[in-house]
Order: sequence, then C-alpha cells, then structure tokens
Amino acid sequence: MRKIIISAFALFFHLVSFSQNFTIEETVTGSRKYAPENLLFSQWKKNENAIVYVSKDFQSLLERNDSDNWKEHTLASTSELSKNLQAAIPNETFELRFFPYNFNWETKEVISFDVDGKSNKYFVHYNLKNKKVIHSVATPLTANEPAVSKNSDVAWLEDNNIKITRQDGSSISVTNDSNKGIVNGSSYVHRQEFGIHKGMWWNENGTKLAYYRKDETMVGDYPIINWNEREAVNNNIKYPMAGMKSEEVTLQVFDLKTQNTVQIQTGEPKEQYLTMVSWHPNGKSIFIGVLNREQNHLRFNQYNAQTGALIKTLFEEKSLTWVEPQHTIIFVPNDPEQFIYQTDNNGYNQMYLYSTSGKLIKDLGFKDVIVQEFLGFSSDNKSVYYTGITNQGLDRQLFNVVLKSGKTTQLTSDSGTHLAAVSSDGKYILDTFSNTETPNKIEILNTKTKKETVLVNAQNPFTGKIDLPKTELVTLTSADGKTPLNGRILYPANFDPTRKYPVMIYVYGGSHAQLIKNKWLAGAAFFDYYMAQQGYVVFSLDNRGSEARGKHFCDVNHRQLGINEMADQLKGVEFLKSKTFVDSDRIGVFGWSFGGFMTTSLLTTYPELFKTGVAGGPVIDWKYYEVMYGERYMDTPQENPEGYEKASLLNKAANLKARLLVIHGAQDPVVVQQNSMNFIEACIKAGKQVDYFLYPNHEHNVRGTDRIHMYAKIADYFNTFLK
Repeated sequence: MRKIIISAFALFFHLVSFSQNFTIEETVTGSRKYAPENLLFSQWKKNENAIVYVSKDFQSLLERNDSDNWKEHTLASTSELSKNLQAAIPNETFELRFFPYNFNWETKEVISFDVDGKSNKYFVHYNLKNKKVIHSVATPLTANEPAVSKNSDVAWLEDNNIKITRQDGSSISVTNDSNKGIVNGSSYVHRQEFGIHKGMWWNENGTKLAYYRKDETMVGDYPIINWNEREAVNNNIKYPMAGMKSEEVTLQVFDLKTQNTVQIQTGEPKEQYLTMVSWHPNGKSIFIGVLNREQNHLRFNQYNAQTGALIKTLFEEKSLTWVEPQHTIIFVPNDPEQFIYQTDNNGYNQMYLYSTSGKLIKDLGFKDVIVQEFLGFSSDNKSVYYTGITNQGLDRQLFNVVLKSGKTTQLTSDSGTHLAAVSSDGKYILDTFSNTETPNKIEILNTKTKKETVLVNAQNPFTGKIDLPKTELVTLTSADGKTPLNGRILYPANFDPTRKYPVMIYVYGGSHAQLIKNKWLAGAAFFDYYMAQQGYVVFSLDNRGSEARGKHFCDVNHRQLGINEMADQLKGVEFLKSKTFVDSDRIGVFGWSFGGFMTTSLLTTYPELFKTGVAGGPVIDWKYYEVMYGERYMDTPQENPEGYEKASLLNKAANLKARLLVIHGAQDPVVVQQNSMNFIEACIKAGKQVDYFLYPNHEHNVRGTDRIHMYAKIADYFNTFLK
C-alpha cells in the first residue's frame, strides 16, 4: 500500500512538473510571462555611486549603493508619491498605478517626471530626500509631445499648433495655423527617418524654442477608410509616394522674451531634409544637417538663431549611394567649441571629434566596431563611453575612448549582449548581460579593483514549465562568395535527426532590422519557438542589407531592392536542403513589411523552391512606397525605371505556384493597402489563387489580443498547406 501511495505521488509530481509547449496566446504574452529576472529601468543616481530601479510590481523605486555593500532598500513608493502629489496639488485627483519610471535626475536628490491627474497632465520636480513636490506645471491631458525647458516651461502640441505653458501657469500660443496641412512642432516630419524623434528643441538656457514647420498642403490626400462608423468614414492622410511631390519643411525659432519667430534660412530647393538639429551651448546659434532629396549630399550648417542667417557650412558628406544621418551632435561639456559627430561614411557608424570651425580634430573610431549607443562622458570629460557592435554584428560590448589620443579600451569581454552604464565618477559599471546560454546576469564591476558584485543571476525561466526547442547560431557565406552571414536554426521539439521536417523560414531582410543576435533566445520571437514546438525547423538569416554590419553591407542593394537579399536567402535554402532532416519539398516563408516583400518576392521569383508563404503588410511595388525611405534605396521611378520594374511583384504574379496568404491592416499608413490590393488584382488576372485576410482596425502591425488571432491564422495556414 505504501509503495502504491509513493508511486501515485511520484506520478502526480511528474505530471505537475512536466514541461509543455507554448500556447498560441503565449506567442504574444510569453515575453512578459517568461521574462528572466531583471532590475527594471535601472540607472545610476546622479553624482552618486548608487543605482536605482523599479520594483517588480512597479510600486516602488529601489536603491542599492556601494556604501551599504549594494543591499536593496526602498527609496520611494507609489502610494507615498500619490499622497505627496495630492498634498501639493489639492484640487487634483491622482490614481498612480505604478511609479513613474521615465524620470530624469535634476540633482542628486531631485527627479523630474510627468504624471496624469484626473484633469491635467503635470510636469513635476520631486525631492526624494524630503518627499516633497518642489513645483509642478499643468497642461491639458490632450497635450502632445511635450518638451520641457531648463526653466520648467513646457512646450506642447494642440493638434497642429504649439503652445507653451510657463512655470507660473500662464500660456503662450506660439503658432496659430488653421490649415491642418501646416504642422508645427511634430516629430512626425520626414516620416521620422534620419533619426528624427523630436519636433521641438529648447536651447540650453530655455530662452528660445526651435521647431519644425511642415507644409504638406501640396502633398496629395491619401484615403484611409474607417469601417467602424454606421457609414464608413474616409480619413485622409498625407502620403508622398516615391517620385511624387513631397512635403516642405523649415525650422523656426521662437524667442520667448520677444515672442517673435524667425525662420532659419536653409535655402532651396524646398524639398530637402532637415536633420541633426542641435543648439550650440550658448543658445545663440543652431546646427542643422541639410540633406538633399536625393539623399546623397549632406551639408552640416551653423545658423544664427537671432536672424536665421547661415553662418557657415562646417563640412559636407557625399556618397554614390546614400547619406543617412542618424544622430544629433554632442558637445563636449568642458569645451563648447568641440563636438562629437557620428557617421558611417567610412563604412561603420563611428564617432569623430570636430571643432565648431569645421575642423576634424580626432577620428575616434576603433577597428570595425559599430557605435550603437553613446553613453556619456567620463567625470573629467576627457573620454567617452559607448556601446559597440562586434563579432560580425552578434555582440554588444562597452567601450571607452580618450578624446585627445583616440585610445580605445574595451571594458566588457564575455561574448554576448552587454547593456552597460557607468557611474558618474567612472568607478563602477552596471552591466546587464545575456547570451544564448545566459538568461540575464546583472553585476557591478569596479573598474579599478576589477571586483564583480553579482546582483542578479537569473535562472532559466522556462525550466520545468516549457520545453524550449534547441537553438543554434550558424554562419553562412553570402552569394558574393566572401561575406559571412549570421543564421539561426530552431530545431523541432523532440528532434529526431532521422526524420524529415518541414521548414518555416522567417525573413525580414531590410535595413534597420537584425534577426540574429547573441542574446537570450538569440533574437527569436516566441512565435518562432511555438512553430518549432509544432514540428517545424524554423530558420532565419540576416542577408546583406540588414542591420549591424556596416554601410557597405547595405550599399550593394542600392537601386535594386530584393535582388541581393534574395540571393543570400537562397544560400540559406541551400544550407537547409543539405541537411538530412529537412524535407526539401516542404519549405515555407513568413515575413512582415519588408519581410512581406521578401516573402512574396521569393515565392514569385523562385516558385519551384517554396510550397507555402505568409506575407504581412508587404510592399509589392516600390512606386507605392513613401519618398523618404523608398528613394534612399531605389532613387525615384523616373531615375531608376529598370530597378523599379525588376523589384515590382505585380509583374511576377503569374509565376506564383505556392499557397500564399497575404495579410494587411486596413488602416495601414506605412505600407498602404494599395500594395496588396493591386497584387491580388494581378493574381486574379493571371488566374492565380491567393488567400487574403484583412484586419479592419489595425495599422501596419496587428497589436493587442488580435495579434493572437493573427498568429493562430498563420500557424493554421502552415499546418494546412505545409505540414
């Protein structure tokens, strides 16, 4: 009897601890549910050897410092903050659900953040030591894209106009354009290419506000239909297509004292791109990268902020392919006449020290390391910290470079992804590390003694819960016969090398995206793992043209999008077909956006190789895509008719043999639905059957719970026609 009880208990324990596969819901929610242990929103305190981060329940701000051997204690709580906000602003109601993690350090004791009350949005300075609100500025809850000055004046957008709420509560209307085709202060300029993420900039002392003024009245209206009304409503957007009339943008400067506005004289032609907007530290002049519409000639100019006149061109940058500025300049704190400029003009995005006279002082580049993120200056302002991309794009490491000599030191070494931050005095590094074998390891590194203090050593969050398929990183050779490419294989659950498995290739292939990384889960999405658990070999390859490998890795695709990318993906197919466990007759492809273009291109260009495909939000013909991105890589249809013709999938619909599901968001303002609709029409005329599914209320990506529906549809499609 006792043996039976023990056996029953053992069976029960086996059942409750038995690992399982992801559910289709977990393809969307799994990244939160199975996230490795972490320190949320961690950062160094200003001018202290202490780190702060938000608690797991988002209810507290926690601290660890070197004087207390890095022990954890509570610095502030949400309930306490709510109480103190209520006391300082008694006529308002606050219901904080979590601690405001998007705060900035003003001093070692004071943080600033924005928070919503019931009636208004507040921009708050809060003393963490004495637990008091120092001051706050209120704007309407509808205020968009707020920009806060050093003096706590808040510039914000009301529709297409700019207002400023002063610290004393008074208000100024900066612009009053009734024509909605004139858009002031918005970051949605040049469709947010060229690193643009702001539309307004205060100067250092808060006396002047620079802002974009976008005139898109000359751009044609493009219809986006809202199907939820009793009678469908047309919401027009401005969508300048390649080769067509584009928006005209200027930079304006508003003087807070005189309340006069000056237009910066960036000259003709009006269709140009204004990028890298940066104030001089003295607030009297402003720097702008002026890029021609052809995107092959950048002039970096300095202008007088009082008159708008050109002072000088510091330098120019030209290319036979394209110039793509992505970063504003960064002034050296102890020398306002020196700044750091980033460019990939020499092959890799690296840093260069310039004087405001336009003279190159020092090349700060190091080997083939790509600067991913500028992290800040050392305490003496003599060197700079940055995150660099290494190991053929797979790794992220921390570097320091001395401004005067250019001497570069790599401060982290373990192969993988280091998200590092350095204390104000440079004594400590907060290093958050992962690779394909390490879920998450967070430690404090003493830069002098080399002592390591481990704060988090996360366990595998899937252990005992999920049978995670085996992952392997591979290196292939590009179609050019020399360039190494990174690939990733997810093996099916319960992999048996003697069996033949179907393959799902997940592809993107375009610029500014990288699928394969040396980090936890190797950069794969939960849906990739789900499909591997369903019995597929899941494969991805970062072809030439993708991110983190340098400019020349992308240049080969100029004026011929899809050609070299497909050639590299075919090398991936060859690799797969060489494996005994791959069923060469059951290979499918799935991709979204540029990946949708790649999926459809592969199926219609090499119809014998693929049995099934799913293309989400696909670009079908680049003449239907927007000016800023499209013309960078393809030039205009007038300049490159042959390239556009070769890349067009409307001409290839008759080649389709595989089962193809095309998915599109009906509200898509990025890859407009005209792309897929015209492809469906081409398939009809060619007598080709194709499946089409629309998400009526979604834009370029299907989000929220509807994403679960989307993944279920994609999985079902592959199971029906490939498995």
